[in-house]
Amino acid sequence: MQTILEARGIVMIYEDGVVANRGVSLAVEQQTIHAVVGENGAGKSTLMKILFGMRQPQEGVILYKGRPVRIRSSHEAIRLGIGMVHQHLMLVPDLTVAENIVLGVEPVRGRMFLDMRTAQQITERVSREYGLDVPPDRKIKDLPIGVRQRVEILKALYRNAELLILDEPTAVLTPQEAEKLFVTLRELKKHGKTIIFISHKLNEVKQIADRVTVMRDARVITTKDAAGISEHDMAFLMVGREISFERVAPPPSTDQTLLGVRDLSYRDDDGVLALSGISFDVHAGEILGIAGVEGNGQTQLVRILAGLLPALGGAITIRGNLTEGLSPRRVREMEVAHIPEDRMEDGAAAEATLQENVIVDRYYKNPFSRGLRLLWPSIARHTSDLVQRFTIVAKSTRAPMTSLSGGNIQKVVVARELSSNPEVVIASQPTRGIDVGSEEMVHNLLTEARDKGKAILLVSADLDEVLKLSTRILVIYNGELVAHFPDASRVTASDLGPYMLGVQREEGVRG
Repeated sequence: MQTILEARGIVMIYEDGVVANRGVSLAVEQQTIHAVVGENGAGKSTLMKILFGMRQPQEGVILYKGRPVRIRSSHEAIRLGIGMVHQHLMLVPDLTVAENIVLGVEPVRGRMFLDMRTAQQITERVSREYGLDVPPDRKIKDLPIGVRQRVEILKALYRNAELLILDEPTAVLTPQEAEKLFVTLRELKKHGKTIIFISHKLNEVKQIADRVTVMRDARVITTKDAAGISEHDMAFLMVGREISFERVAPPPSTDQTLLGVRDLSYRDDDGVLALSGISFDVHAGEILGIAGVEGNGQTQLVRILAGLLPALGGAITIRGNLTEGLSPRRVREMEVAHIPEDRMEDGAAAEATLQENVIVDRYYKNPFSRGLRLLWPSIARHTSDLVQRFTIVAKSTRAPMTSLSGGNIQKVVVARELSSNPEVVIASQPTRGIDVGSEEMVHNLLTEARDKGKAILLVSADLDEVLKLSTRILVIYNGELVAHFPDASRVTASDLGPYMLGVQREEGVRG
């Protein structure tokens, strides 16, 4: 099969001396889906930025369709036929789908006015051609994340991309949205497109990829046919050690309720009842898993528990104390940690440094401040300790969060929350976008906290994660609890599926 893109001996060293790529070579065959996997900081994203013209390597050669090319910018990459869908989508939230798709190559009326009707017709045509259904006149900010991703892909295809680079495309998708994406990718391959697929989810790599390249420590370890390498082998090559995929056996939990929720309800800005009659307890020494297709009230539930949204009705208690009317800071001071589902929206200040991000919830406490003065040496030591303990790859503890990969940003958030020694942990999508080795570390930290008698509420779209960690499992559908499984060790994904899809339900579920 003909090679469409080849990178030979790519070396990339950042200004601070961090080596991101050490003589990396990669060959991608035409009309295939080629996966690239590796730990956070292995060099995957840097290599993709080089292929898309966003970074210039110190050494190495790139060949496209057999000819050496120098890709100095993303505009040159697009002109060659290379498109990229970034992990954090590059769309303008207040513009419509059609306006985003034609942005920069707009059809105009006269010499200066956007021809909106033509833009919508273009969107409908491209959408129809590639089987990607999107609403041309809806604003991006009003769309679910899976639809936004389709817009990004259509945007690249409209610019005649023959090679698509997808950086962690399923990191923020539900399993159902991921399945739809895979159908799309297979259709694109039939249309003659080539796809580079960056992912941490090894089961998805096995499901979708034709070839797999494994990276570790800024180098390529191996490239194999996907059919000839197992998830276990990929995980071992990525991290250089054995990774456990087994379920975690819980110790007996106590009857002590640390987090109590009674008849919780919430109505959104459109008047829709997003939560109705939610009741459950989380006991000391257990992980209570919440399973469900995203968009069924999990986001509102977590934000209410963390003090970020006011409930319409009901009561929440932490160790028997009501939280009604308390600010997020006061809730935290009740020894509650919150790992949010969206690390950039609720978990991190993008332009602030690592040091500032890890003390954002404790800057006013000893040993980080005295009076109105921040004690930066103490803050720096604390941050360096977390960087080491949580294997965070960063140029410096004074670097802005935007300089980190998505997975390392997630690790900063998890490190901050779990280092506060909480009694209650609200963990929403705690391993979203991180590699298999880091995922194992987070899972171990959550189980260690459980074993120390902490109460953990786990909300995850990853059923494997819910099944692996949970002591008990609740299923949420359309803002209501529809099933309770008191012994998670006896539950399978097939057992949860009918409840998650609303086909079955138990009445009056309380957890």
